[in-house]
Amino acid sequence: MDDKDRHKFLALLEESLETYQVVLHAYIFMTNHFHLLIQTRKANCSEFMRHFNIRYTGWFNWRHHRNGNLYQGRYKAFLIDADNYLLEVSRYLHLNCVRVKKLRKLGYRERWQYVRDYQWSSMPGYLDEKKVVKNVDYGLILSMVNDRSEYRKFVLDGIKKDTDNPFKKVKSRIILGDDDFVMKAKKYIRRASVREQPSYRDIMIKTLEPEVVLGILIREFGIKKGIIQRRGVNGEIRGMVAELLYKYSDITQAQIGKLIGDIDYVSVHHLRKRFREKMKKSSKVREIYKKTEVKLRSSVQNAKI
Repeated sequence: MDDKDRHKFLALLEESLETYQVVLHAYIFMTNHFHLLIQTRKANCSEFMRHFNIRYTGWFNWRHHRNGNLYQGRYKAFLIDADNYLLEVSRYLHLNCVRVKKLRKLGYRERWQYVRDYQWSSMPGYLDEKKVVKNVDYGLILSMVNDRSEYRKFVLDGIKKDTDNPFKKVKSRIILGDDDFVMKAKKYIRRASVREQPSYRDIMIKTLEPEVVLGILIREFGIKKGIIQRRGVNGEIRGMVAELLYKYSDITQAQIGKLIGDIDYVSVHHLRKRFREKMKKSSKVREIYKKTEVKLRSSVQNAKI
């Protein structure tokens, strides 16, 4: 893997984050593996990872004239109690680059310098506001220590004390949290798809019923519901409807397809992708989208759990 592979990795990761409405809090990638600290808004971790891994594997194989699997085995996902372990996990993730054998013998100052200079992680943006990247949400973790200078001290302290791996405390193979969190998470997971491992914070994220989202969109644009369901008519609006339904309603792309004209989930995916591309090129479309999103966010804030 060279720098071109790494830059492509980040570009495809950004696209997948946007497509599946996944929040990235931290990342690091090494020579033969990577770690992502993410928050799924729609309990779609498996869908997100499958999409990203397939795209990157395809590109990597094409560039290096190879075929077959790029990764050894399925990825591992853990459900993290954000209130008690998110900060600790972020530090552990960022320190991965100095856990390799050849660096363990160095003093803490040399290891700290290596962490600070390591290009292929989200750490630079946590230390320096000028080095933030748009696909990382730094706010939640930094709010736990007040500011970047405190996070710097927290990570440096981890190097000095050689803090232990927090994942040694994992329970039930996939859950990192206290007993109360584990009990609540197990109840939720039993109700969720066995293919997913959503974070507990997702349970607390308010969503809107699809009818509410459609109602706001219909009022905003002054159109009838039948127009949204008619194929080949105003794809821009249908794309926006699909994008906002996916972002604000707890339904799948297949379910969205039934609501907007009985199309399959692949068609919904492409409809959303075309709309996002259109939004990048047109300030008018961006303005309409933002205006509509403000109304939806207001409805979310006023919704009862």
